Amino acid sequence: MSLSWDEVVAYALSLPDTELTTYYGGPAVKANDRAVVTPSHEADSFCLHIDKAKIEMLKLIDPDTFWQTPHYEGYPALLVRYDSANLEMVKDQIAASRDWAVARPKPRPRKK
Repeated sequence: MSLSWDEVVAYALSLPDTELTTYYGGPAVKANDRAVVTPSHEADSFCLHIDKAKIEMLKLIDPDTFWQTPHYEGYPALLVRYDSANLEMVKDQIAASRDWAVARPKPRPRKK
């Protein structure tokens, strides 16, 4: 079984204090004005915004699901394959991303 972008969004929006909005001009689910999930340029994956400390651990635990391209290295962002065999873990990490976003201070507005 696999997820679609619409199912990822629906699940993320079922979590408290989340909203559908934009991130760098594209669709995103955010909490506390911070991205939780965004689409990826990789057709088979979406981007999960998560604490950098968890990224290497998730890539080691399930490299078939969690991965990065050089574009995302060094950032609190991890690619997640839609066709993961471990959908419960994916959902758990979306919820963890939401929790991380809510625990952080709101980002400062950008100067125009």
